[in-house]
Amino acid sequence: MKKASIYFAIGTVVSFLINYFFLSSENIALDLYYAIAFGFAWGLAYYLDTPNFTLPQKLGLSFAAMGVLVLVGALIFDLKLAIPSILKFSTVFVAYYLIASFRGSKSLRN
Repeated sequence: MKKASIYFAIGTVVSFLINYFFLSSENIALDLYYAIAFGFAWGLAYYLDTPNFTLPQKLGLSFAAMGVLVLVGALIFDLKLAIPSILKFSTVFVAYYLIASFRGSKSLRN
């Protein structure tokens, strides 16, 4: 759990800095929200990357996380601005497991 928190923190900070300095959005709160979605995806993917979780559990938890992101985003901003957060989340989540699939252990933890 400690390393998953580190992945979350690093992913959030890096994503925020990239959005803030290179994409220069005018809404810092929205940039922070998208960065949190990005970091959350890396942290959750790393956390679920164990044999303790079955594939249906991993899928269920990732869909639940996307639901939470949409709910929070819709409450803070609106639904139209919340949808890109799940696109970022799902892209990062899939990328994590795609990268892991190239390893013999099928995991980035080992």
